[in-house]
Amino acid sequence: MFAAVTGLVYFLSNSLAIENYFGCFFSLPIVISSIRWNIAGGRKTMVATVMLLFILSGPVKALTYFLTHGLVGLAMGSLWRLGASWRLSIFLCTMVRALGLIGYVLTSSFLIRENILAVITINIHASLSYVFTAMGLNIMPSMSLIYMIFGTVLLLNSGFFVLLLHLLYSIFLTRLGMKASLRLPACSIGESKHGQSNSGGADM
Repeated sequence: MFAAVTGLVYFLSNSLAIENYFGCFFSLPIVISSIRWNIAGGRKTMVATVMLLFILSGPVKALTYFLTHGLVGLAMGSLWRLGASWRLSIFLCTMVRALGLIGYVLTSSFLIRENILAVITINIHASLSYVFTAMGLNIMPSMSLIYMIFGTVLLLNSGFFVLLLHLLYSIFLTRLGMKASLRLPACSIGESKHGQSNSGGADM
């Protein structure tokens, strides 16, 4: 059911060009399956969604969903199922999101027969050269600097996106009554303080 709903929403969002408005929710069914049942359930939901999109939209859309949303949802659901802290979950999901975006760029480059990474680096080089010229600096940006800027921007973009997913999903799943399955920082802090107060009362 989750795979069918996700595949249908993703298919309609792409067909109506409104994917940007629903992009934050494409990973949610995988997260719910992982938390409600187990990690294998989340993995099966992801695979079923990819197969459904493969039938409805072809291999390109299916691979795009897998790289940009499926892997992030499986990683987040698995970490939440295992009780990982938010810091670890956000860090690992950011890495998974960044690698998925790089895989998406490489796949798109192969399909359109053009090196998109080279185009991105050329644009960054031109922008930096224009900025340095405007500042009166006779400096040519090195490729190491360009790759560092590209990686930093990619990680920041992925990090903010993953942080937004954590906030939205924690609120949504708490409303669904799945708070006991989540490890929220506020709850952990409150429980530790409560435990300390109880232990202090017992000592007295």
